[in-house]
Amino acid sequence: MRSLLFSKIARLSKPSSSTLKSLLPPLSLSQQRDSIPSDFSRWASLGQHKPLASIIDMDRAKLRSPEDLVTVWDDYHLGRGHIGTSMKAKLYHLLEQRSSSCRHFVIPLWRGSGYVNIFLQVQTPYMIFTGLEDYKARGTQASPYFTVTHYTEFGETKGLVLVRGDVVLTSKLTDDEARWLVQTAHSFYLNDTRYKLVERFNKEAHEFEFKDVLQALEMPIL
Repeated sequence: MRSLLFSKIARLSKPSSSTLKSLLPPLSLSQQRDSIPSDFSRWASLGQHKPLASIIDMDRAKLRSPEDLVTVWDDYHLGRGHIGTSMKAKLYHLLEQRSSSCRHFVIPLWRGSGYVNIFLQVQTPYMIFTGLEDYKARGTQASPYFTVTHYTEFGETKGLVLVRGDVVLTSKLTDDEARWLVQTAHSFYLNDTRYKLVERFNKEAHEFEFKDVLQALEMPIL
């Protein structure tokens, strides 16, 4: 299944020094299920995940309105090399529900006159973004380019989930690219039409066409 998906992506990718040359062998269901936890455990050992209480004053945050808290959160992350955003708790619950059975996707990241493919893995409250080439070559040992944490501490009291992204490899992604990736990833899981592509990628590989992702993002088929 995975080989089929990657081969379809390869045919639509612009040739370069990092052209998709070798495809991952198909993974069994147990291997697919186990690969995600190993990635996230290894990422946690890198120290990227921080408890929310280590980032903001929780007692003061509890006194803020949702609107004020979002403003403070966004302002805090400006110019700090991190990505700060937020989402409604009900949307996070939808993300949680949908990603439980569809944990993988591929997002093309536009650069100059072409794009590079980013492999997304989701296990809420976390997301990991890795270069598709690196993932194909190293599997679960591939280094993450970008990691995202969804903080649900204010989900019930304020209907709000705070989102923080950390660029792990600054040589691979800029802050602007990282921000676009998390926004785009959310859109594919939360938009009904786009989510059909995620479902197809995970559940109906034989019907998945990467060009549909490019069209959804209004990117040319190179």
